[in-house]
Amino acid sequence: MSEIHHRTTLPIDQRPRVLEMLGIDKVFNGNVTALKGMNLRVNEGDFISLLGPSGCGKSTALRLISGLMSPTTGRILWEGGKSRGDIGVVFQEPTLMPWATVARNVYLPFRLRGQSYASVRDEIHEALDLVGLAKFPDAYPRELSGGMKMRVSIARALVTNPRLILMDEPFGALDEITRQKLNNDLLRLKAEIGCTVIFVTHSVFESVFLSDRIVVMAARPGRVVEELQIDEPYPRDLAFRTSPEYAAYSQKVSAALMTAMGELV
Repeated sequence: MSEIHHRTTLPIDQRPRVLEMLGIDKVFNGNVTALKGMNLRVNEGDFISLLGPSGCGKSTALRLISGLMSPTTGRILWEGGKSRGDIGVVFQEPTLMPWATVARNVYLPFRLRGQSYASVRDEIHEALDLVGLAKFPDAYPRELSGGMKMRVSIARALVTNPRLILMDEPFGALDEITRQKLNNDLLRLKAEIGCTVIFVTHSVFESVFLSDRIVVMAARPGRVVEELQIDEPYPRDLAFRTSPEYAAYSQKVSAALMTAMGELV
């Protein structure tokens, strides 16, 4: 973590490719089509939100990218033909080990690699500092608020300095004030470490605030129906949330989502 790579800040159309999904179908139990013909290019430094109703395949797409499952048809191409490499994942729930301290929860990716705690202590504490938990390494999950638990989960995803972070509705269960604070913090973290993010959400407003690209999906079968670019500079703050530009983008994305939901069979 101490060797954070500050990755590219080039315009979207000039960024090198991280991965590309080509003609991806995912069928479960022989007859349930979770994804149909999904194409998606992910560039270095992107913040992409997958937005759509339940059942449109957003989480399935993340699982395919993470390697937790394989496509029925189609291919996922990684930059230079390489394997997926290091990926950080943040789930809907923090999925913390209740018997372990905050620091030991963040240590988990290293433990799975066979690295000792002592050898990565500095990286763990740096990750906790990045998410505002520098004073809580010895706390247990039961002692933390919902927002603090999610920060631990984010620190665990960041600690190995991954090239790509996948986030599956990480803030959906939080109150609006905490959610907005974590949205702000997430953009700050992304600016600091320069990672690429694919973020699943049901919220139009969250997607507009966070993303430079929004991929709108429809269900039955799960598919991409529209991709919208948010041409507003970072950093984004309260002034952006209350701007006419934010309202206009939110209306445009809402209309695309309503169209997608209208296509439901």
